[in-house]
Amino acid sequence: MHDRSRQLEELAERLFDVVVIGGGITGAGIARDAAMRGLSVGLIDKGDFAGGTSSRSSRLVHGGVRYLEHGHLHLVFEASAERRLLLKLAPHLVRPLAFTWPVYQGQRLPLWKLASGLMLYDILSLFRNVGRYKRLARKDVLAHEPRVRADDLRGGVRYWDAATDDARLTLANALDARALGAIVVNHVQFLRAAPAEDGVRVIGTRDQLGGRELEVRARVLVNATGPWSDAVRMLEAEEGGAGAGAGPTARIQGSKGAHIAVRRDRVGNRDALTLLHPDDGRVLFALPAGAHTVVGTTDTFTDASPDDVRASRSDLDYLLGAANRFFPDARLAADDVVAAWAGIRPLMPSRGSSVAASREHAIGREERLTVTITGGKLTTYRVMAREVVDAVQELLGRRRVRATTNVRPLPGGELDVVLAVQEAMRATNDAAHATRLVHAYGSAWRDVEAYCTRDDAARRAVVAELPYRMGEMRWCVEREMACTIGDLLIRRTRVAFETKDNGRAAARAVAQHLAMPASEVERYEAEAARIFTVDP
Repeated sequence: MHDRSRQLEELAERLFDVVVIGGGITGAGIARDAAMRGLSVGLIDKGDFAGGTSSRSSRLVHGGVRYLEHGHLHLVFEASAERRLLLKLAPHLVRPLAFTWPVYQGQRLPLWKLASGLMLYDILSLFRNVGRYKRLARKDVLAHEPRVRADDLRGGVRYWDAATDDARLTLANALDARALGAIVVNHVQFLRAAPAEDGVRVIGTRDQLGGRELEVRARVLVNATGPWSDAVRMLEAEEGGAGAGAGPTARIQGSKGAHIAVRRDRVGNRDALTLLHPDDGRVLFALPAGAHTVVGTTDTFTDASPDDVRASRSDLDYLLGAANRFFPDARLAADDVVAAWAGIRPLMPSRGSSVAASREHAIGREERLTVTITGGKLTTYRVMAREVVDAVQELLGRRRVRATTNVRPLPGGELDVVLAVQEAMRATNDAAHATRLVHAYGSAWRDVEAYCTRDDAARRAVVAELPYRMGEMRWCVEREMACTIGDLLIRRTRVAFETKDNGRAAARAVAQHLAMPASEVERYEAEAARIFTVDP
């Protein structure tokens, strides 16, 4: 926290070339890109990094096979290239994942059409995916996924994409931006922005933890707040003196995506599965997540506030219905859901359905030296960041410096993951803990393990059946800008997503270990309720 105090002081004292509002995957990527190009950068978020949609995705870095059906070939090509690059730059955080797609009698996509689409998918990746698609006979599908429904099964396909830890991928970008000289502070809320004078904007902010208001100066402001971007633009319009009814028109249309986590041994999937919902034919995923299977996602336009969006009982019914249809032995009910959550995708406005709406992005330049980024998807965050920083350089009147985020590995990314896991297993004699260390921290795993072996208290598990240690909590506070228990249990780790009480018991244990006051436990319980409560 002493280091955070210094960052806050610098935030208030310096004149920045650019201040980025929003610490999701896009904002963190922009801050990193701008810092790599030599700009002075500030990054703030009213909550934690990845506190919104960027910690509630399907946890995939993927080419977007389902976008082929809607003709978004450019997006598939772009996303496939980014997937290939991230597998190289962050192999600990972005890992190959095999998908089986079973095809049943009467489904809207016959086997021949699906196989043709996946051939195109491989072509658009320039045949440089982890592995090429393979058409499967019925017996081959059941050999890969023996628990999947056999009735009416015609065959299937097997293809490759990649899994990620979305929150830690976001954090890695924020940490590297800071290592490159950016001032990066979470839990700082944007309040207002005065019109530019002498080419400088004064931004009003509030430290959400200490209550202090700070004025921050910047030559250019970037609005990378995702589903909050229209609200931020409205605040700017008010400061600029726009009258009633004269505010900016909406640039985003929110689409709610809900997921559920259930015990994997109940479902029985070995790898990932792509499925077509039996009710409406929408694409769904059943994804392996340690001891759990994540089923999702829904895709419906919503007017809900991004601060309060949650899964509903109808979302659970929709997702459980699909899981039970394709895995009949699971017999899942609402009580079997370990966690349910939702996020809002900030899509560009569309007259069609949310399913068909484009996942492309758009960059707007405001009159008052603000750049706003809307739309897009996690997989292509680096492309969006590059284009935003290009626009910032133009507004600054600077010679355009080329982005090099395609060369520099993300923190922890300089390793061979397989060899590192083997070494960590030998060092810890605990396969689950070793895998967690390498997949979360990459080449820094030994340093984190040193925190976990300081004493008996540091060695203690946060939750008995999960691979997180109390020493890891200390590391995240001292080295990864975690300030609250929510930062620790929802985003630095996945305890909240992997426990039936969404981490409430663990919160009390962590507070005791870190000598946090009771008010921090209350803060956590409020945050967990806001995210994981299921609406009627």
